[in-house]
Order: sequence, then structure tokens, then C-alpha cells
Amino acid sequence: MLYPRIIPCLLIRNKGLVKTIKFKDEKYVGDPLNAVKIFNEKKADELMVIDIDATTLGREPDYKMIENIATECRMPLCYAGGIKNSTQAQKIFNLGVEKIAISSAFIENPNLITEIAHKVGRQSVVAVIDVKKKIFGGYEIYTHNGTKKIKIDLIDFIEEVQQLGVGEIVINSIDKDGTMKGYDFNLIDTIKPHISVPLTVLGGAGTLNDIGSLFNKYGIIGASAGSLFVFKGKYRAVLINYPSIKEKSQLIMENLL
Repeated sequence: MLYPRIIPCLLIRNKGLVKTIKFKDEKYVGDPLNAVKIFNEKKADELMVIDIDATTLGREPDYKMIENIATECRMPLCYAGGIKNSTQAQKIFNLGVEKIAISSAFIENPNLITEIAHKVGRQSVVAVIDVKKKIFGGYEIYTHNGTKKIKIDLIDFIEEVQQLGVGEIVINSIDKDGTMKGYDFNLIDTIKPHISVPLTVLGGAGTLNDIGSLFNKYGIIGASAGSLFVFKGKYRAVLINYPSIKEKSQLIMENLL
């Protein structure tokens, strides 16, 4: 039986772990390797690591940092940040990363999806789509940490990347990022009928109940979060955390079975 996944998302800047609110108000929250060790102990389903500097600064992925994280990681690892060609992607896979996630590079070179998928299989290629609400309804795609608006229709883009060979889609709500007020269900309702590959939702989770509600409404889906797994309490004290096996089982029993 397939199960939904609960996926911590770690943002890296200057080799440090940070958290943002709506892609702004950045806060340093610790050492990424220490966080990975804790998620190992807590048996996280999967881990997503995004280097938010690499693309905006136009530099290559930090292969040494990726190698250090991959060596420590005991769960499936997805990496994003600075990947522009299949050679870079292959180098990252060789370091022990199971998936690579790409955003702006898809737009600049759509054939990149197909190239990587042919080499390693589409299950290892993830499209990360960052979106904001339009003033008068609908959503717009952004890249480069929410600073560059892309004039491509969201549904058209989703259908195109699937046709090109992407094996998973991560939809990230910029409006919900770091707010801890729940996922954007309207966004998911908008895109889900057009998605035939695994979908992971990022942006807004503040409690395990938010994840439970996501499972209850959409069934087998990936629930990713950042703030939920690095902050604790109303004062947002830094504490790396993750639901126990019992808590995960309870979420599934109550919302899926």
C-alpha cells in the first residue's frame, strides 16, 4: 500500500540553515548537518534541501556541501539549487542524492527535464513551482526566490513539464511560506486535476493537524514543511522536530483509512 509522505524542507544560505516568511524576513536557525542527524534519528520519510543562494547568485551547486549532507543523510534526499545542465545533475546524483529538483532551469531550458529523465529515470526529476496569488484571482509563477515573475500560465506549465518527463511536482505557495496558518487548499484544488505524477505541497503547515487535513482531503500526497519542523511554540523557538512513528500512524489512520 502506498502512503503519504511527510517531508522536512531545509533552506540553505551561506552554508547555514535559514527560514523565511513569504520568502522574506530570513532567520538563521542552525547547522544543516545537525538538522539532518536529528531527522535521521526521527526517521523522516524524505528530506528536501534547497540552496536558495545558488540560482539567484548564478553559481554552481556547492558540491562539497551536498556531499556532506548526502553522506550524513539516512533517508531519500532531494536537492535543489543552481542546477542548469545534466552534467551538474549527474554529478549530484553521484554524490548520493536520490532526486534533484529544478525550477528556473526548466524555463530557460525545457529539454533539461528530458535529458536528465533519460539518464536517471523520471522518478528522480522534480519540478519545484513557486507561486503567488494574483490580485484578481488565479496564480502566477515566480523564480529566483520569488523575485522574478514568469509569464507562463500555471496549468500550461504543469502540463508541459509532465510531458517533458518530470516525475514529481512540488507546488510551493509563496503567500503561505513561513506563516504556519495552513496549506492553500484552493491552490491544490486548482492544479491537482491536471497532475498525473506524485504531488508534494509546500508552504503554510503550522501543526500536524494541517498535515492531517491535507491527507484527509487529498489522500496519497506529499506534505512538506519548513517552519513546522524547525520551530516550536508560539514564540517560534528553534527546535528540530518531526512526528513520531505513532503520530504518523495516527495521522494516516484518522485521515486515510
